[in-house]
Amino acid sequence: MRTRHVSGFVSILGRPNAGKSTLLNALLGTKVAIVAPRPQTTRNAIQGVLTRPNAQIVFVDTPGIHKSTTMLNKRMMDAVRASASADVVLFLVDATARPSSEDTDALSLIKKLEAPAIAVLNKVDLVSPKQKVLECITRYQGLHEFAAFVPISALKGDGLDLLLKEIIQRLPKGPALYPKDYLTDQPERFLAAELIREQALRMTREEVPHAVHVMVEKWEDTPKLIRIAATIYVERPGQKIIVVGAGGAMLKRIGSAARVQIEAMAGKKVFLETFVKVQPNWREDPAFLQATDWRQTSGR
Repeated sequence: MRTRHVSGFVSILGRPNAGKSTLLNALLGTKVAIVAPRPQTTRNAIQGVLTRPNAQIVFVDTPGIHKSTTMLNKRMMDAVRASASADVVLFLVDATARPSSEDTDALSLIKKLEAPAIAVLNKVDLVSPKQKVLECITRYQGLHEFAAFVPISALKGDGLDLLLKEIIQRLPKGPALYPKDYLTDQPERFLAAELIREQALRMTREEVPHAVHVMVEKWEDTPKLIRIAATIYVERPGQKIIVVGAGGAMLKRIGSAARVQIEAMAGKKVFLETFVKVQPNWREDPAFLQATDWRQTSGR
């Protein structure tokens, strides 16, 4: 008797900084989404595909649900809404915090969906005593009729087997949607740019997080080496000074750390050149934002 095979799309939704990208990387067992201790690090919907003998799950990591204040924010929320139509929805919440207005905003979107929603309580490794996890579940039970509640630690990998079990039993029967070795819809070029942005976010801390964007201007892939030239865009001259650092020290640190990450992704040596340019008010520039979307520029 053949084992029932299921497949489908699973959207990961929640407020900014709930740990959605960390969860996606943990579920896949490899890094396909950048992670930084800053809200709204994820700006695009990113697919990550997990293939099992009896299931293929297409996870969609989304930007955090938030108020749209800039044109960039509005594009991010458009990506969230476009990704919300799925077979199963994971509503990721921070178990260490009480529900906030951001959670309420996120729930208002969840309540409009027909797909079953699983409440995923993240960061339970930081909750003490454990009775508080039950209290957290009770609070969310009063806010929405979730299909299931699963406590996890995305960072430590706790609870992920149970979460996958809950997902798989709710996916429709069907064949695999992608080849078994397919991992993500992101081109290497885009992921390399994101890895550079991740290091810029981590190293510049509070000074420039939302004003940073990275574009790969040149990508030469040879059998033994990838040559990359990338530009880090900021909005103001003062931000450029921070990213470059004294004598170029900060930019060198960002580039060195990103190169290690890109080499791990590509499996070969990387020669990386990084530059910094000021693009005033780029988050409100339609033409620039269009150029930042790899789905629109993948033919370049």
